[in-house]
Amino acid sequence: MATLVEITDPADPRLADYRDLRDVSLRKHVEAEHGLFLAEGEKVVRRAVAAGFTPRSFLMAPRWLDGLSPELGASDAPCYVMPEALIESVTGFHVHRGALASLERLPLPPVARVLAGARSVLVLEEIVDHTNVGAIFRSGAALGFDAVLLAPRCADPLYRRSIKVSMGAVFTTPWTRLPSWPDALPSLSAEGFTTVALTLAPDAVPIEDAVDGLDKVALVLGSEGHGLSPRWEQSADRRAIIPMAAGIDSLNVAAATAVACYVTARR
Repeated sequence: MATLVEITDPADPRLADYRDLRDVSLRKHVEAEHGLFLAEGEKVVRRAVAAGFTPRSFLMAPRWLDGLSPELGASDAPCYVMPEALIESVTGFHVHRGALASLERLPLPPVARVLAGARSVLVLEEIVDHTNVGAIFRSGAALGFDAVLLAPRCADPLYRRSIKVSMGAVFTTPWTRLPSWPDALPSLSAEGFTTVALTLAPDAVPIEDAVDGLDKVALVLGSEGHGLSPRWEQSADRRAIIPMAAGIDSLNVAAATAVACYVTARR
């Protein structure tokens, strides 16, 4: 059972995992160095623990202890208890969902394991906004997608903001990073997936037509700014577009993913 530890000093060194969470560069350094990630909110913490991630510690206000009592009871990690105002002085923001947990990362699985048994996959290239990554995971999970593959420069799905926006879908959806970016799409084609790139390319067809009748589909999505790289756009098996009303040429990548996932799920 977790040991409850009351802390009154925001500078207590035991709170190092939680300090100054608004500083993205600091978080990336700390999380990479120590192999940790942070979950915020009762539901998200519960889903992280249920997915098999080992807590390093918990941080919460007294009124949230009962809600996570099963998780605290099953863990030997310390639970640091502080008034909410002091928690905010540690983290740098208002923890409005009441609880935080620092958890140990698991090794990323190989691509073959992530794709085993999958029929619908999302493939992300250089999507660098953590909110977009979290929203994409949530849409994919909600619409029955089996896995997510990320190019090396995509934002971290286990960054706090990504986890929060995904509502824990990053814990339940198998995902990993692609070891070889240049040949990623031909490799998926060789595994029996039809790669469908969302793009404004001149030969793009409506998404409904691009996925119609396909068995195994990999939807390929590019960065928030310039979209897919020319290499990925051209190496995809098919190019697809979401038809728009006059005067609008595209959607935010997270919104486009939701639409494309819905259409693909109904193929």
